[in-house]
Parts: sequence; structure tokens; C-alpha cells
Amino acid sequence: MVSGSFSRSTSARLTSRGGVGSPRVSTPGAVHRNWWPPAPSGPSFDRVVLAFFLASVALVLSCALYLYVFRYLGRSRVVAEFAGENLESCDVFDGVWVPDQRHPLYNSSQCPFAERGFNCLANGRKDTEYLKWRWKPRGCDLPRFSARALLQWLRGKRVVFVGDSMSRTQWESFICMLMTGVDDPETVYEQIPALRHGRRRVRAILKLDKLDGLSQEWVNSDVLIFNSGHWWTASKLFDMGCYFEAGGVLKLGTSINAAFKMALETWASWVKERIDLRRTHVFFRTYEPSHWSGLNQKVCEVTQQPTAEANGNDRREFGDILAGVVANMSVPVTVLNVTLMGAFRSDAHIGLWSHPNTILDCSHWCLPGVPDAWNELVFSHLLTNGWRVPAS
Repeated sequence: MVSGSFSRSTSARLTSRGGVGSPRVSTPGAVHRNWWPPAPSGPSFDRVVLAFFLASVALVLSCALYLYVFRYLGRSRVVAEFAGENLESCDVFDGVWVPDQRHPLYNSSQCPFAERGFNCLANGRKDTEYLKWRWKPRGCDLPRFSARALLQWLRGKRVVFVGDSMSRTQWESFICMLMTGVDDPETVYEQIPALRHGRRRVRAILKLDKLDGLSQEWVNSDVLIFNSGHWWTASKLFDMGCYFEAGGVLKLGTSINAAFKMALETWASWVKERIDLRRTHVFFRTYEPSHWSGLNQKVCEVTQQPTAEANGNDRREFGDILAGVVANMSVPVTVLNVTLMGAFRSDAHIGLWSHPNTILDCSHWCLPGVPDAWNELVFSHLLTNGWRVPAS
């Protein structure tokens, strides 16, 4: 089950490569006048200056080496490197948004599974430039999306999305993309299970050491795509009377970050114990940045185009926690590191064009939009790296 959420957390600044075209760095020009005292006579001062210079060079080189190892070599353990069309390794999460007149990939108004709340054009948005951008990795070209080819690959297979309302958005995008290759749209339908509701007076308990009983429905799938993050805030947990529990004991003093780590460790153990990874591809999508602004994080300003610099609330602490948990897993899991991708897309949020239009939304995305790129990455990975075939 997925439910809606709006993130109004404190914004954090992203400083990474990427964006629209080439990255820009702007530094204010200034003229510096340095006064140097006269150097004392004798060779001792020269030796001191030389030693200082060599030490400075060594320090700079050490810092550069550390940053290279940390950013590129260290993160390769947890950031998937997809094989591109040339079958060479490629970090598809390091890239830029480029204009593409062949986008969007579908029309939300012609897709019955796209919720009205995500259909910004139907809700009155007039500009359409936000629809015409494609994610382009720096080191490779992703295969062009083909609904018919993907439908052939998916024949007889089961794809499951598990998460919050962002996961629901990705699912709707996924279905709408595939429907462009279906001859008879009437053959596509949705089954909505009956929901179990507890008593309204009972406050929520989030069990950090157990997965919901519904998880048994996820086991026999070919693709599992998880996400979490937007509900892990004080306003949506503590202020609503939700408590953490582990081992049957309430964890009243547990911080949100510590609880999030415990929950991910429980998820990691469940994947190892319950999922047949000879058959099932497991993905975990990172946090999707929101672009709320203002003192109280309640201002939602949607831009006309992607920004040249990454910005927004990226909750990078969640990414660090996820990276640590996945790095310690002994089974293969692919991290969909989409955080930076979304940080440039302040133009693609729902904004004023929600349904009803009394709700501002700088957390969720318009459809078509950014979630389509997530799905393109998933299925580019599956198609170029091959499906796992169950052992006979």
C-alpha cells in the first residue's frame, strides 16, 4: 500500500557534477594586494620556503587523492555501474539533462493509470518544456526506450514496486510507458486489494525489526524496486504519535536516522533470507529531492527549465545510511542513485497544478516527467545486463 506525503524539511545544498549541459562555476572576480615583508638574508630562509612549498604540494596532492578515492573508488561499491550499448562499464547516475523532442514518452491524459493529481497539463499547466528533457549519462548512451521490446522481455514476469507515494508515481509511470506498446488498452487493468484499518484511537507503532505481513506477496517476483524516505520526518512520525519498536520494546529515545538504519538492516536481512537472487533483481531507489523554500519550507516555486546547479533538500544522511547498509550486504542489490538527477529538476514538480489545486506540491513530480527516467534506468540495466534465469 502506498500513501501520499509532502516533504517540507530543511533544505540542503547539493554540490556535485551534473545539470543542464556543462556545469557552471561562478566565482566573483577580485584583485588581491599582498604585502610581503622583506626576506632575511642567508640560505636558511630559502630552505624554509622550499620546505614549506614541498609540504604544501604534498598536502594538496594527498587531498586530491583522498577525494578521488572517496568519490569514485569508494562509491563504486554501492553505486551500480550499468553496461551501456557498447557493453562498457558506465555510471549512469553521473550525467546531465538534455533537450529531446522525442519526449515525453506518453500522454497522461490517454493513460487511465496516471492519477489526476500528477497530470499537470490536465490540471492547468500551460508550459510544456518540462516534458522534453532526457537524462544523458556522461560516459555512455542509454538504449532508446521501446515499449514493445520491453513488453516482450517482461512476458511471464512479475515486477513489484514497494514504498511510499513516490513508488506509486514510479509505478504509474511504468504502466503508462508500457501501454504505448499495447494494442488493446482494455487488457490492462488494476486490482486494488482491500485495506485493513485499525481503530482510529490506536496510535501507530513502527516495528523496526519486522516487515509487514504483505511482504510475503513480494517474494516470487522477477524485479523488486524499493524506496523509502519521505515519511521519515518528525512531523510525520513523532508529531502524529508514532513510536518506534524493536524486540517488542518501545524505543522512545531513538532518533529518526538511527531508526531508519535499523529498518534498512531489517530489510537487508529479509532480502538475504527470503529472496531467490538467482531469479529476482532487487533495486533500492534513493531519496528524491524536494524543492520547498522559504523560512518555513512552505514556498513552492516551479522553474521553467532544469537548473544549472543541483539544489533542494536531498536528505543526504539517508543516502549515507543506505550506502553503508548495502555495502555490508553479501547479496547483490542495485542502488538507483537518483538523488542528484532530481536535484536539477525544480521545473518538474507538481507545484500549483495539483488536484484539487488548493494544494502546493514541491515534493511529487508531474507525469510524464522525472519518474520516467527512473524506469528507463531500471530497464536499461535489465536489458543490457541480462535477466537472471532460475537455475534448473
